[in-house]
Amino acid sequence: MIKKVCDLNINYIEKGEGELVLLLHGWGSNITLFESMINVLSQKYKVLAMDMPGFGESQEPSEAWDVDCYTDFVLEFLKDYDFSKITLLGHSFGGRVIIKLCSRELPFEVEKVILVDSAGVMPEKTASQKMKQKAYKMTKKIYSSSAVQKLFPDALENLRRKNGSADYNAASPIMRQTLVKVVNEDLCHLMPNVKCPALLIWGKNDDATPLSDGEKMEKLMPEAALVSFDNAGHYSFLDQQVLFNRVLASFMNIEF
Repeated sequence: MIKKVCDLNINYIEKGEGELVLLLHGWGSNITLFESMINVLSQKYKVLAMDMPGFGESQEPSEAWDVDCYTDFVLEFLKDYDFSKITLLGHSFGGRVIIKLCSRELPFEVEKVILVDSAGVMPEKTASQKMKQKAYKMTKKIYSSSAVQKLFPDALENLRRKNGSADYNAASPIMRQTLVKVVNEDLCHLMPNVKCPALLIWGKNDDATPLSDGEKMEKLMPEAALVSFDNAGHYSFLDQQVLFNRVLASFMNIEF
């Protein structure tokens, strides 16, 4: 289904009846990956999942957004629904938005939170990474000069592609700017604001948001519990789908 939110065409799924559960996907992802968990949750709840702006079949914003902009968007999306309690589930980048939401004054109660391989912890840079970043910034400054741009018009873009992540290189110009804003914000100081029961699910082989991030979140969130899966990476809900669905159903009091 498509509806207009914040002047953007947004693709979304609504399935089931009962208390509201909102699913927020990760960076570069979309709601199609949530099909299995939607089927589990919709047995007892009304499940909402949307392609966030710039992803899947939803329109991208006209300018670069930060995490607060996505948080504002989610609140605007929810205005069409009459509810007093909600459960929030977020994978990766979606977890960032949920941590921000739990730090806001909200017109509803967040009853439970489920964070799956969530982002939000800023990784410590090694000395080598710091030197590489410094060299990149110096080279970028040189390549950005008008003289170099005239002589070598593709040099700056080639530099960005060589040094950028797969997510960065796959994104449009606006979403690249958005990614830079998103990943450079550490949310550890907001994690104590997630005061409701929080289930943290992690793949032990996650190399994007490592298990140590989940362990840190468990310490910072007052009512958090961490579950980790063997033979699973950043998409633990797909890598161990049956086990994930069992854990999810148990936490949400659904017969499975």
